[in-house]
Amino acid sequence: MTTTVDRPTTAGPGTGSAAGSTSADRPGIPAPAVDVAALGEVLLGRWAEVRRETRRMLLDERLHQQPNLTYQDHRERVLGQLHLLVEQGTMSRGLPEEYGGNNDPGGNVSGFEELLLGDPSMQIKAGVQWGLFGSAVLNLGTEEHHRRWLADIRDLRIPGVFAMTEIGHGSDVASIGTTATYDPATEEFEIHTPFTAAWKDYLGNAAVHGRAAVVFAQLITLGVNHGVHAFWVDLRDEDGNFLPGVGGEDDGHKGGLNGIDNGRLHFTRVRIPRTHLLDKYGAVAADGTYSSPIASPGRRFFTMIGTLVQGRVSLDGAAVLANKAALSIAIRYGSERRQFNASSDIQEEVLMDYQQHQRRLLPRLAETYAMHFAHQELLHKYDDVFSGREDTDENRQDLETLAAALKALSTWSALDTVQECREACGGAGFLTKNRLTSLRHDLDVYATFEGDNTVLLQLVAKRLLSDWADEFKHVDVGVMARYVAGRATEATYHRSGLRKLGQAFRDTGDVRRSVNALREESAQRALLTDRVETMVAEIAENLRPSAKLPRAEAAALFNENQYKTIAAARAHAELLQWEAFTRGLEQVEDPGTRTVLTWLRDVFGLRLIEKNLAWYLAHGRLSMRRGRSLDEYIDRLLARLRPHALDLVAAFELEPEHLRAEIATGIEARRQEEAAEHYRRLRASGSAPVKERALRKDTATPAAGAPGEKAPEEARKERRAEKQSERRTERRAERQHERRLALKPRKLAARRAAASGEPAAEPAAKPAPERSAGTGGAAGAPVTQGA
Repeated sequence: MTTTVDRPTTAGPGTGSAAGSTSADRPGIPAPAVDVAALGEVLLGRWAEVRRETRRMLLDERLHQQPNLTYQDHRERVLGQLHLLVEQGTMSRGLPEEYGGNNDPGGNVSGFEELLLGDPSMQIKAGVQWGLFGSAVLNLGTEEHHRRWLADIRDLRIPGVFAMTEIGHGSDVASIGTTATYDPATEEFEIHTPFTAAWKDYLGNAAVHGRAAVVFAQLITLGVNHGVHAFWVDLRDEDGNFLPGVGGEDDGHKGGLNGIDNGRLHFTRVRIPRTHLLDKYGAVAADGTYSSPIASPGRRFFTMIGTLVQGRVSLDGAAVLANKAALSIAIRYGSERRQFNASSDIQEEVLMDYQQHQRRLLPRLAETYAMHFAHQELLHKYDDVFSGREDTDENRQDLETLAAALKALSTWSALDTVQECREACGGAGFLTKNRLTSLRHDLDVYATFEGDNTVLLQLVAKRLLSDWADEFKHVDVGVMARYVAGRATEATYHRSGLRKLGQAFRDTGDVRRSVNALREESAQRALLTDRVETMVAEIAENLRPSAKLPRAEAAALFNENQYKTIAAARAHAELLQWEAFTRGLEQVEDPGTRTVLTWLRDVFGLRLIEKNLAWYLAHGRLSMRRGRSLDEYIDRLLARLRPHALDLVAAFELEPEHLRAEIATGIEARRQEEAAEHYRRLRASGSAPVKERALRKDTATPAAGAPGEKAPEEARKERRAEKQSERRTERRAERQHERRLALKPRKLAARRAAASGEPAAEPAAKPAPERSAGTGGAAGAPVTQGA
């Protein structure tokens, strides 16, 4: 168990929790300390002031979640919260300056992510209004649309709906059933949902508050379907009643986010003006002629969908913040809560000192830091593209792929981390007032909205395969043949056991060699990178015949490899997180802090290898010895990190008003101190009861002062006397054995004399008795023994 120093949950800047202690597996070397304030600055990042400003605003109780409301009341409270955000001007940062904004896309998303600390329903409803509905008008519309609607969207005079998803089509947006058919005679589009599966569903603001919607539909003009486009459609009048041809239903109570009025919408030949087409990427003239700056329908579709990547970027950031909040609660509680007398009869153990508790929380803390640094890089890339500084087609594709990869991993991680934190806090974690259960419920849908995570990883895999194919697009047959031969040789080398044999030879007899080979940054990078490259190459080789197969057979072949493609995409995303964490270390100037974060990075990287150990062993990338050494070294790293756990969550700079969890306020430390003081007074009083197991059949050793029982000093004297008696008995037995050995020669001589008729020899002088020191015998007296 690592050396720790108990301290309050709230640490001042720069106070290391292990100050003056030594690392458990490095005796004599002072443990590094974390500079909490400096690390906090690094974590706040480029838009630090925006985040601080938003967190200060969230100290207002009116922006906090109230768990006991009905879902109807919760909806109205959240609508009121959005009006408070309008008053603060916090949601217009991303708008152009001419529309009252700051043209600051990165700052806008940074502030939006922080809203989760107030109420996740408020955050997501704000995302619907400004991040989806407003962004669709901004990014898919033209200046005419901006002048007409952006100010009203900004000030919430037009609450809006983002109507893309349908009952029958969620992730497959290209196949939606809603149509927008152009009529040149009236210069109008007719919006229609021809069947129930084409109804728009799961839409925020649709059930009650939405006045207008951006509706995605198949644009049909002059008998040609030009694919999915976006249209402005008015929904309700001033009194909240549906306009003619518009209908809908309330989705009702949900598993979480019940402050958002999700609902369904359907349209029966609703007429809208031609100018309500958001026509930045595709326009229809009065006579019905279609035109677009992007000739390819497929590329045009992905360009339009790609402009809405903000949702995925912000969900990735919100998931990171959810992890920070949950771990702040669980680690603070685990550093105070005591359970079981493992090493002391008078004080129970702190939960965080148990190895299993460290295994539960610290690897997830490492993952959260990796997610954080990866999100910071994603946010920078998003800002570069949407500010216009680096808005190229290649950068947009990279941004979309990166957002898909990170959003999938971070939202899954949030569900796992919050649940583990809930369990790590026991029954206290199940209480609503400690925030974890409601946070888990609200985050549940993150895994499937703004793109189902599994589908997003499939998109990432396709991009990886596309990049792999591009590498060989212009090579000749000879180069390709050499590559295939090289791949075959490599596979033979790894799978034949030659590589593993070499590792085993170098590792033999020294576990430290195995560990040293894995803890180096270069070794982790090589293993993680090699896995991704090998997986992608294997899939590409498996899918190579599909280019010459009929469509159905090619689809079947891809389906046979779908599991592998998604696994490869996940491995790629994990590598991106590890690399971002590694680059993040360069931002840390304080040596002690960098050391601790390097341990944390190593935990993240080695846990990825440990999680996929079967792959590394099966593909010959690791020997069995190195594989076995992972467990031990990870545990050593966790022991090193244990004293710094509180500092690492303190660097998140989340105030008690942000967490709003009773068990993260220090209340548990006060309860434990109260209990300890009670038992101290009880022992001092001399009236503490005797535990049953302390009683012995013949001799009792009860607490001092218990009436009618022996005092501890008297009991100790009796135990010493018993031990001395046992030693004397042992010595007597030894002397008797030695005497028997001395008599054997005389008896043997007597038997020989009797047999020969000769007189027996004179007996030797009787040996002097052996005397041990302290018995009065002469020191060094000779003892005669038989030869």
